[in-house]
Amino acid sequence: MRKIRILWTDDEIEILQPHIMFLEEKGYEVETCTNGNDTVDLVSTNNYDIILLDENMPGMSGIDTLKEIKQVKPTVPVVMITKSEEENIMDDAIGSHIADYLIKPVKPNQILLCVKKNTDSQRLVTEKTTSGYQVDFRKISQLISEADNSDKWIDIYKKLVYWDIQLDKTNDINLRDIFLMQEQEANAAFAKFISANYLSWMGNENSNKPLMSPSLMKEKVFPLLGKQDKLFFILIDNLRYDQWKIISEELTSLYRIAGESVYYSILPSSTQYSRNSLFSGLMPLDIQKQYPELWVYDDEEEGKNQHESALLAKQLTRLSLDIKWKYIKISSNAGGKKVNDMIPDLLGMDLNVLVYNFVDLISHARTEIDIIRDLANDEPAYRSLTLSWFTHSPLYELLQLLSSEKVKVIISTDHGTIRVNNPVKVTGDRSTSPNLRYKLGRNLDYRSSEVFDITDPHRAGLPKSNISSRYIFARNYDFLVYPNNYNYYAKYYRNTFQHGGISLQELLIPVASLEPK
Repeated sequence: MRKIRILWTDDEIEILQPHIMFLEEKGYEVETCTNGNDTVDLVSTNNYDIILLDENMPGMSGIDTLKEIKQVKPTVPVVMITKSEEENIMDDAIGSHIADYLIKPVKPNQILLCVKKNTDSQRLVTEKTTSGYQVDFRKISQLISEADNSDKWIDIYKKLVYWDIQLDKTNDINLRDIFLMQEQEANAAFAKFISANYLSWMGNENSNKPLMSPSLMKEKVFPLLGKQDKLFFILIDNLRYDQWKIISEELTSLYRIAGESVYYSILPSSTQYSRNSLFSGLMPLDIQKQYPELWVYDDEEEGKNQHESALLAKQLTRLSLDIKWKYIKISSNAGGKKVNDMIPDLLGMDLNVLVYNFVDLISHARTEIDIIRDLANDEPAYRSLTLSWFTHSPLYELLQLLSSEKVKVIISTDHGTIRVNNPVKVTGDRSTSPNLRYKLGRNLDYRSSEVFDITDPHRAGLPKSNISSRYIFARNYDFLVYPNNYNYYAKYYRNTFQHGGISLQELLIPVASLEPK
């Protein structure tokens, strides 16, 4: 195994010989230098794993040497060692991308720990993650086998998302494969749980019913109205819990996450149903009955989410909430920037509801555009693409602007999405809905063992366009394909992100309240 190479630059290097011998005894190769100019020359002609650099040297200073090093070898970690803790010196060093800094006098063990942290971190992270997941693997499997209520499934999914993200930090392919097998086990058991319990949740008298789409605004948003702070409710379409956990890390410098939880999307877990239900405070069947002019059936040409503002107005009226509010849907960067320019006007409202469609657009673009599919070929890459969008988005700019105002922010979504890989054959007539994770139709032909079917949609709070209409839902990682040109569509949609069916990723979705720091 190759030794770690250290370059240590200090104009008093001779008094550091005990430290150097200590490192060499630990298996490190240490080369020394006494000035900045020679250090830059050495870095130009040699490869070092880490550089220890004295900040206060005659001639070229440590800060100037650091800048020269970064021009020659920008990725090599540099640890600044200084006698001074003056703020301007540390600002210069940190601004020049030091890996770490130590204050003199330094002890041998301090140096050793610093070197280990900056040269061996990947191995240490992998070892710690591997051992941690191995311990939790059996616990999670036990929890899956015993999960008999909605809260237990939320706990299981949170644990799976935690380890999914932790495994991103390792290069252990075998461990990732083991995790995916456990995730598949969990989704299979979750689909059985939903199939057995979903219809019973539709009864208002059921005390075991989890928080679901129709109750989200009433339970999580409206109780915060009437306080001194203004309230922004931000819905990011198609946002999974793992994606939220990634982008939330970018918000910790701006906001305190006062509360974070997971709620259940209704079925179908698609925008047409779940988001209309969320804003109306009603199940789709009740929307269709009470406000028929605001409900659009699957087989109609009209856009399925054109009445969200009207549905929200109906809910506010039913709950006697007399407030100043505004609803805005954002589907482009230009639209997002326009909203940011409106902040002075928005701050005059008691409630602002903003819907951002970008993650959903990424999901659809990934299906249709090869280069996007290549960029987000699996869950870690999909999370990375989501994070990249968020940190460069008008939404992130909005949240930065709002953090300096006295406002509360709630971030949530209407449903999640899952990467599908197993085609399941279904036949239907021309009026059958085109969604790959659920079908609504009157002449559906399928194997009942392969789907969750609801033969009486009204029991599930769902409207039907025909007296014999029924819904079927794909489970786990399945997607529904017609026999016509089956092989082409099976190949085209395999490994794409879809929503509308039953999986942990689609149904268990985040809601979080943020308070500016």
